[in-house]
Amino acid sequence: MGLTHFDSAGAPRMVDVGAKPATVRVAVAAARIAMQPETLAMIRAQLDGRDSPLPKGDVVGVARVAGIMAAKRTPDLIPLCHPLPLSGIDLAIDPAEDLPGLTIEATVRTTARTGVEMEALTAVSVAALTVYDMCKAVDRAMTVHDVRLIRKSGGASGDFQAADQLEREN
Repeated sequence: MGLTHFDSAGAPRMVDVGAKPATVRVAVAAARIAMQPETLAMIRAQLDGRDSPLPKGDVVGVARVAGIMAAKRTPDLIPLCHPLPLSGIDLAIDPAEDLPGLTIEATVRTTARTGVEMEALTAVSVAALTVYDMCKAVDRAMTVHDVRLIRKSGGASGDFQAADQLEREN
């Protein structure tokens, strides 16, 4: 299969999904944001209900809402992405001492003619960027990385699961 977002002359196009059946589709994406241990400690203090010197407030709560909002607005950001009726968006943001930093995972669901991979990827990307924005006053060296699709189900192309996720299950 070639690149579906280009016509025979190479011009960009929105894929016509009109003939495809609407099916249940789920996509899970993940991202990581690495930071200084002190920055993670400030976020952990917020999560534990303790005072934190972070000036912009509830980092994880705001990032979670930003990721959900971003998933809903994906077709406004990705030019050839279809608008979809999203039926559910779950966003988990958890401390990761090994980074140190946060792991972000979005699960997006719909019943539609095309998948929700872009919505899940957009959700984790914007959530990570929101963490950066909320913490940049204390840590400008944070890095966002490993933005990727973990798994997806539904549709004609079938299911996908990232190779490292398959290894973990076996």
